Amino acid sequence: MYYVYIIQNPQGRRYIGLTDNLERRLQDHNTGISKWTRVRGPWEIVWSKSCADLTEARKLENLLKRQKGGRGLARLTGLDP
Repeated sequence: MYYVYIIQNPQGRRYIGLTDNLERRLQDHNTGISKWTRVRGPWEIVWSKSCADLTEARKLENLLKRQKGGRGLARLTGLDP
């Protein structure tokens, strides 16, 4: 099982990612293992969706990333733009 997720920091910055272990990946973001997110945390998961296989998860991740955080992302996830 794979998960596509969105994490958000207190300043409202969001990061969209893909993992097979949500708890471990969030810990990676918050402890500095992930370069881009290490100085921008703390992070919390604000949205996630499970996918049956890696191909499906990658397609969803790419679709969400193409939305650039606008109305499309809100429509797909229910999060405020």
